[in-house]
Amino acid sequence: MTDNIHEADIIVGNISKKGRALFELRHRQLQTDPVEAAGAADLPQNSQKRRRNSATAGSELTALLADINDPGIELFGGPGSACYRSRPGPVQIIGVRAYSTLIATILAYPFAIVSPQEITRLPGCGSKVAELWHEWKESGRLREVDEAHGDPKLSVLQAFYDIWGVGDATARDFYNKGWRDLDDVVDFGWQSLSRAQQIGVKFYDEFKLKIQRDEVEAIAEDILKHARNFSPDFQMVIVGGYRRGKQDSGDVDVIISHPDESATLNFVDKLVLSLEKSRRVTHTLSLSTHNSQRGQRPVSWRGNERRGSGFDTLDKALVVWQEPLRDADDRISLEKGRACQAPHRRVDIIVSPWKTVGCALLGWSGETTFQRDLRRYCKKERGLRFDSSGIRSRLDGTWVNFEGGDGGTAQDMLTAEKRVFDGLGLRFVDPYNRCTG
Repeated sequence: MTDNIHEADIIVGNISKKGRALFELRHRQLQTDPVEAAGAADLPQNSQKRRRNSATAGSELTALLADINDPGIELFGGPGSACYRSRPGPVQIIGVRAYSTLIATILAYPFAIVSPQEITRLPGCGSKVAELWHEWKESGRLREVDEAHGDPKLSVLQAFYDIWGVGDATARDFYNKGWRDLDDVVDFGWQSLSRAQQIGVKFYDEFKLKIQRDEVEAIAEDILKHARNFSPDFQMVIVGGYRRGKQDSGDVDVIISHPDESATLNFVDKLVLSLEKSRRVTHTLSLSTHNSQRGQRPVSWRGNERRGSGFDTLDKALVVWQEPLRDADDRISLEKGRACQAPHRRVDIIVSPWKTVGCALLGWSGETTFQRDLRRYCKKERGLRFDSSGIRSRLDGTWVNFEGGDGGTAQDMLTAEKRVFDGLGLRFVDPYNRCTG
């Protein structure tokens, strides 16, 4: 026996299952010879049953963790937009943009593809893509996709990537530490997680559940009702996937605004507090008041200096939402052990000043490639910098107001968005056509 694990011939620990033992050995890069399993009488008596079923790990963890408080359009001189979020895998990050472009191109192509030669003539597509299309056309499958589905490493990385607050690099870091499921994350890395990641683990299974359109509308209606308790003139538009016509969504995104600019200044704090008091918001993952801090002005432009994505340029709250128990029958059912509580949902509440609310709607209603093409068009064709908080000239940084103009202030948020399209010299694109897959 020794207190140095690297000198030990036998490792003794609180291990009662083969999978855990193999994990410990693999984690320490130790090789062993197989041994016979111990009999039931030889096993230690655990005071608490360990949860090892990774398929249900997310829901079981909740009890263990303490509460932590029509394609065919052509846009901006290029193909239609397509949604593509980098997924964990063996590909390099540099390829993500290329793949998202070719996906958008193929999905926006207004004709049925009948030959590989057609593929090679499309922007962003080459012989490799044509070969993949031919393989799929002949067999209905792709070998590379089948191999990816059968790769256990990718399955583990995907499970980690589905934790809210965990990106590609963090998922890989978890894997490189020897972790293989959510229990490993909790057992060996809980204290190293951010609060948002801990919440993501706690509600892992619930956050993966899709939200139907009627529930999205009900949540948005509740938010607007609370906003109008402060002023009846607040307006709201549901954005994100819902506005693009998706039948179910991963989260709920809403933009709130008011014709009186003073009403939106620091309003997100007040609104979240009101929703917390009503027990609809159970956790706040992130709260940003960047726009209010700079006087609700469009984010500044500093020549050719590289800037961020604009995600934090508007006031916003990223929260966890749960519908409260509606009546006494619900409470009685809960006390008797019948699960009647609604699942926890992810909700993003964005607050925009009225003078730039059209930009906010445009910035939050299109998918990745649509947004990238829009920004490229503004830069290359118009000498402008587009941001959800407003548009500025790249020559001198002045704010370009397309939403006011000779017609005066827009009467509603949708009119403001259409004025942005007009100001940019673009025909209006229906939100349903800002997504090609």
